[in-house]
Amino acid sequence: MFDLVVVGAGPAGSMAAKTSAEKGLNVLLVEKRQEIGTPVRCAEGISKESLRRFVEIDKKWIASEVIGAKIYAPDGTEVVMAEEIAGNEVGFVLERKIFDRHLARLAAKAGAEVFVKTTALGFERTHNGLKVKLRRLGEEWEVETKLLIGADGVESKIGRMAGIIKTLKMSEIESCAQYLMTGLDIDENYTYFYLGNELAPGGYAWIFPKGDRSANVGIGVLPSIAKMPAKCYLDRFIEKLGIKGKIVEFVAGAVPVYGEIETAVTDNIMLCGDAAYHSDPITGGGIANALSAGYHAGLVASEAVAKNDFSVRFLRRYDELWKADFGGKLRRNKKLQEFFLKLDDPTLNSLARSIAGKKIEEMSVQAIVVELLRSNPSLIELFKDLLS
Repeated sequence: MFDLVVVGAGPAGSMAAKTSAEKGLNVLLVEKRQEIGTPVRCAEGISKESLRRFVEIDKKWIASEVIGAKIYAPDGTEVVMAEEIAGNEVGFVLERKIFDRHLARLAAKAGAEVFVKTTALGFERTHNGLKVKLRRLGEEWEVETKLLIGADGVESKIGRMAGIIKTLKMSEIESCAQYLMTGLDIDENYTYFYLGNELAPGGYAWIFPKGDRSANVGIGVLPSIAKMPAKCYLDRFIEKLGIKGKIVEFVAGAVPVYGEIETAVTDNIMLCGDAAYHSDPITGGGIANALSAGYHAGLVASEAVAKNDFSVRFLRRYDELWKADFGGKLRRNKKLQEFFLKLDDPTLNSLARSIAGKKIEEMSVQAIVVELLRSNPSLIELFKDLLS
């Protein structure tokens, strides 16, 4: 009998397990893959501030440190966001394979049991809580738990079985493809973003440096408007830019761009990370929100056990916490995503030219919007209605 079972040992799941175990809960963390942290399905970027909120930074899982970002319009117009101008710290590109394992070790150190190669097949309700069916190395068995946290990624099995989420539409998910490449000739102080409806319909391409002339080179597209698989767009992007380097790894996956969901809970169950669609609808970034959601879920789990109350009514406190933390940003950026999807390439070029050369001293979507409004006062009413 466990107080809590967490399904998925990514940043959200491991943070939930760590937080609740530190509060004295009897926790089981399961991961279906053989190795935690693989395969890597993201560009691995995160701000220093987002990391320091929850973990002590260890250089073993830092691939590189960046001081800013460069964004390119379809015609090549460059917009630079560089916080070093303001004397602020910016961000890291992680080694997710090492970082995710580090978080899982922290959860284990706090007292959680961690099982890899363990798949959650489903659950059923009992008078005491839940019975979770698991499979490991061909063997099936069941554990009882008072609470279950689904941190099992986009299209979460736990979330769908619980009736919290439904299958995403093709317009609510980004299809992504990424190469790890070496032998690149780039300025490793920056991350790079490339926009364009022809280049990456409904998304963007990126280059995230990882040190020693290596980088994650990837692309995300919206399947509802893309005419080819993401990998085809990625190959075309690399050819167009003339990127020379050796491909050493390829990964593909999906990122939810749904925005804020109404609730991430039901009786005895909470969702966090991609399972709760916590990824940013514009950037697709999800590590920071996953860490935050996992922390809040672990905290509420400990409170629920202390109160012996696992009802949806009590667990809505978790909704209150993650919505107050980053729910507003999800709402705002979903509206902005829908707005920018309507812009053609000439308009993107015009907007980029209007702010090219300006000192944007914060690496955020909000900073870009503020600069666009300063340079294009005619947009103020439009954005006012958009974000109301």
